[in-house]
Amino acid sequence: MAKAVAHAIDDGEHLLVQAGTGTGKSLAYLVPAVAHAFEAGKPAVVATATLALQAQIVDRDMPRVADALAPVLGRRPTYALVKGRRNYVCLNKLEGGFPDDEDGLLSVGQVDAAVGRLGQEVVRLREWASTTDSGDRDELVPGVSERAWRQVSVSAHECMGGKCPLVAECFVERAREAAKDVDVIVTNHSFMAIDSFEGRQMLPEHDVLVVDEAHELVDRVTATITDELTGTMVMTAAKKAGRMSDHTAAMDEAGEMLAQALEPLEEGRMLGIPDSVGLALARVRDTARTVQSDLKPPPGQEADGARQVARAAVDEIHENAERILEERELDVVWLSRDQRRGPVLRVAPMSVAMLVRDKVFGERTVVLTSATLELGGTFDAVAGTIGLRGEGAPKWQGLDVGSPFDYPKQAIAYVAAHLAPPGRDGAGDDTLDEIEQLVRAAGGRTLGLFSSMRAAQTAAEIMRARFGDEIPVLCQGEDQITTLVRQFARDPRTCLFGTLTLWQGVDVPGSSCQLVIIDRIPFPRPDDPLASARSQAIARMGGNGFMAVSATHAALRLAQGAGRLVRRADDRGVVAFLDSRMMTARYAGFLQRSLPPFYPTTDQKMVLAALARLDAMAPPPVAVEEPALRSLTGARADADGTEHPRPVAVPPPAPVSSRSAVTSGHAWTDEQDEELRDAAEAGMQLDELVDHFELPEETIAARVEQLGLAIASGALFD
Repeated sequence: MAKAVAHAIDDGEHLLVQAGTGTGKSLAYLVPAVAHAFEAGKPAVVATATLALQAQIVDRDMPRVADALAPVLGRRPTYALVKGRRNYVCLNKLEGGFPDDEDGLLSVGQVDAAVGRLGQEVVRLREWASTTDSGDRDELVPGVSERAWRQVSVSAHECMGGKCPLVAECFVERAREAAKDVDVIVTNHSFMAIDSFEGRQMLPEHDVLVVDEAHELVDRVTATITDELTGTMVMTAAKKAGRMSDHTAAMDEAGEMLAQALEPLEEGRMLGIPDSVGLALARVRDTARTVQSDLKPPPGQEADGARQVARAAVDEIHENAERILEERELDVVWLSRDQRRGPVLRVAPMSVAMLVRDKVFGERTVVLTSATLELGGTFDAVAGTIGLRGEGAPKWQGLDVGSPFDYPKQAIAYVAAHLAPPGRDGAGDDTLDEIEQLVRAAGGRTLGLFSSMRAAQTAAEIMRARFGDEIPVLCQGEDQITTLVRQFARDPRTCLFGTLTLWQGVDVPGSSCQLVIIDRIPFPRPDDPLASARSQAIARMGGNGFMAVSATHAALRLAQGAGRLVRRADDRGVVAFLDSRMMTARYAGFLQRSLPPFYPTTDQKMVLAALARLDAMAPPPVAVEEPALRSLTGARADADGTEHPRPVAVPPPAPVSSRSAVTSGHAWTDEQDEELRDAAEAGMQLDELVDHFELPEETIAARVEQLGLAIASGALFD
């Protein structure tokens, strides 16, 4: 693989490499990338989809590459981690250079830490900000809620840039300045995409880009250029403009008009903009344009923090309304309903293939790699989605370097063919019984990957009731993913259940993960507007929309999910598919060819016996690495990359407590109950708790009533 990457860089030809887990693919692209950086005098850029892989590269792989190559190159190669602005604390905001968010949490945190967890989080953030070298949110362990983080960070559009009084001390500017002189820059897909689409102003000049976890690129790029609009967003932007404009009342009314126009509409794709919505959007666009003019600073003056925040909010409203009204040929517009925000109008491109071809592949050599780029035995499906097929496509090569693992001897692919195909009502009793038997045989050690959060939560609750204290069950949403994964990896008796987020980037080698359960084939939802629009477009051109979109999506997710099991040469275990369609459906062969070549079976008795044997023979779990302190460039604070324990006293992650109650499908922990009591004592309102817990109002209200607490309802959309 290293030779192929070096050849691609030398010839300026794009390369797609499928490299199975354990190949050492990061070393295979980092070594030629460093060699090119030394020769060309400019950095190579590596973009990943997940934070876990970014951390692996800067904490483990690059330090080893640097140590190995230093004697050969005459100096130690350098590297830096670059992220979006929202990932760093803003010193100007901490110093009062921006207005508080409307909930006033920053001032609450300053005045009274006893207000409960929210205020305490902000106090802890302020203390941490005075000691951190990097300002990077990922350094803060335990983490804080999104709501608290918003009090100390700004978006790229809100940032005052070179006009900020603290620009010389800014963590973001210092990190990017430091990155200009390194050999390898590590970033994420979204940041790389924004940089590409906006003229490459944020990353230093470079001519080699490596995209790792490339199977995620299309989804990350699509998410980056998806826009949304709600009546509340419009009214909030008007509120931020406040007295700086004489036309905010008109903009506020336009927001009300939009909310009313959207309210009676059903969820789903809009094949045309209804007249009432079109009129409201035009009003929003026009009033936003007027307020934009008002927000320009007076001649000779610079925009202060409050004006910059208002301009960013109003600009977003104007741009999104204008885009939706344009009804561009490749844009898909749809309405979805959010339990907290009400009706949300969204717009996204049906395809990003041409955009990626022009902006990502133009004027540099791109190497894309992943364990899952060949679907159904060919690169064609993935290549088509990123603009590498069809007339005018750039030249590229595809390479499958295989895997060092002996998959048929290391793992079993078990299909529970005796189960009925899954329905819309969630897992039936037979499926839940199957999960229980498998987990008991494995002695815990189970990663459960479910098609929806509700399915994961329901299975977790039922298994907790059946296992008691014998086998702990963690569930996504109860803490940060990284914290949950570390807990799962430490205790081999533990299970971790979750949804899509866990299908990628979870790396738990060794005996802590010997069973991966996949509850159903992960097709896109039938009402997914983008997937259905893409399927219909392909069908109109004479293609098979289902196979090109739905089956390809499912194959990619299944391959990623199954890939969680075998992470190194001595791993053993079972991937259990609880969906009999993996054997019976006409597309089953396509899905099976997309999986690692595990030993296939439908024999439940054999699988249960194999899991029991593995449990009895299991070695101790692999040691779990704790989060690292980081320097300004994102490297570990110990520059040599040695994995030392974190030298800061932080409270350990709270163990998941026994469930105190379940309301509307959500299991409340003792810690969450304590937060509710703090909130009641502090006089907080229900809408603030909806924001904090990210749960529906009725779920929180039911638990508040069970606890006998008094919390004001508040106005959810004011």
